[in-house]
Amino acid sequence: MVNTEIPKGYTFSPSSFNGTPLLTINHEATVDLDSTNSFEGPEKLLEVWFSASPSSLPETSIPDGLKGVPSEEWKEMLDLVNCKVLSIVESEDVDAYLLSESSMFVFPHKLILKTCGTTTLLSGLPKILEIAALVAKFPHSVANAARGTATAAVPYRVFYSRKNFLFPDRQRGPHRSWRDEVKSLDRLFLGGSAYLIGKMNGEHWYLYLTEPNTMFTPPATPDREQPIKVLDLPKPRLTANACSIDEDQGRDETLELLMTDLDTENAKQFYLDHASAVAEGQYFEQANKCRSDARKHLGSINDREETDGKIVQDVRGVNGKLFDDSVDVFSNTSDENSPFASDDELSYPQELTTEGHALGTVVSEACGLSDVYPITKYPDARIDAYLFTPCGFSANGVIPSPQPGGSTHYFTVHVTPEPHCSYASFETNVPTSQSGRETADVIQQVVGIFKPARFSVTLFEAKDNADDDCGNKVKKGTKLDAIKGYRRIDRIVHDLEGYELVFKYYERFGWEGGAPRLGEVGL
Repeated sequence: MVNTEIPKGYTFSPSSFNGTPLLTINHEATVDLDSTNSFEGPEKLLEVWFSASPSSLPETSIPDGLKGVPSEEWKEMLDLVNCKVLSIVESEDVDAYLLSESSMFVFPHKLILKTCGTTTLLSGLPKILEIAALVAKFPHSVANAARGTATAAVPYRVFYSRKNFLFPDRQRGPHRSWRDEVKSLDRLFLGGSAYLIGKMNGEHWYLYLTEPNTMFTPPATPDREQPIKVLDLPKPRLTANACSIDEDQGRDETLELLMTDLDTENAKQFYLDHASAVAEGQYFEQANKCRSDARKHLGSINDREETDGKIVQDVRGVNGKLFDDSVDVFSNTSDENSPFASDDELSYPQELTTEGHALGTVVSEACGLSDVYPITKYPDARIDAYLFTPCGFSANGVIPSPQPGGSTHYFTVHVTPEPHCSYASFETNVPTSQSGRETADVIQQVVGIFKPARFSVTLFEAKDNADDDCGNKVKKGTKLDAIKGYRRIDRIVHDLEGYELVFKYYERFGWEGGAPRLGEVGL
């Protein structure tokens, strides 16, 4: 029997294929979610590493490290940050959390948290350290009231960064200024380094990082009667050669594009009413195609008879019955005499008219985001996307390596399309060696999707073979070729401990929008 029914909730998503990572949706968190007041698009980005790689977890940690931590623990931490979990894509190497304000990625050895709006990201850092100690069982230190937690796991490295805010006066907690953020981090970590990269009176980017084997800041007034406890760090389960990069991970590199002044007409695709109209057109186009295909393949027409003065067609193979050639197999009626009678009506799905994951999938495919790492090359890739009311878009991509035994990487996208504060970000750690593409090619494709008037690029690349210790040649940052349609304004290269950082700033040729909206100048 031919099944002519279009599946309910069908959204043409490649993520519905079998064999892809597991998706969990938090329906409770999506109720009445509204992005109307989420004007601060530029995100705060935190990376906390507890070991150098997944293969070098300490002996004390649970087998899956941070990935073995129940999601409820992370949700409790996110309450301190003031954001909620919308959905989770679980894979072998990384769990991707789509949040009400951006994203979180949990690997066995590190956590990446990226939040926008007025979230208080650094307020969640002590809780992250506590969870890593008490739940994931990473080595931890004694209590220190200044850290905001009784127990804290000792991180391997910490990275915190963000673009200059558009509306700094709206920020809360430790995020009211870069100076306050640095002070908050220095209270936790000893010897951290803070940078302002770019023009103080122009587009710029802030970075805070610690050196490998991070140490906590000691109490300002230690109790002399309290014996000093020395932390004895356990050996990793697998000690990699100090002069080699883990083969299962490849080179650690992160590309981030921070785009502003999006083309107004192009940005309409990230509004709910526009996306719903696109979805409706796709839905009924597919319905009509299915009807046409069904008519071509339902049985064989062998002869025509006249019965009671009416022309009918003999369709064999459908209960052996004759029926009027005008019968529509997709009819919503339930005529008991029809061999295609059905109680189900072909109606437009409600989820394609309201905010959520269904319209998020429509947008990710319509705008071209799904083609950045296409399923033709990455058959197990999964995109988890969400469209907000009345506008705004977020997506996480989980990209398993197409090579057997390869690791899983990610990308994440967030869009605020309103003209007075338009912003979009794209971040990925898919290595160029895996994608087979130059960094400039990825940048060109992404700016083609969002069409910003200006954008910044940051590229972190790990140096080869622990260069300073092993005497090998330090790999310079990937050379970014000219981006078609844009002129480069700034290029800054920093040689950091273990990494090379490249920062670039571009403006579109012919742009007459004036100076960028800084909001925040210098410190």
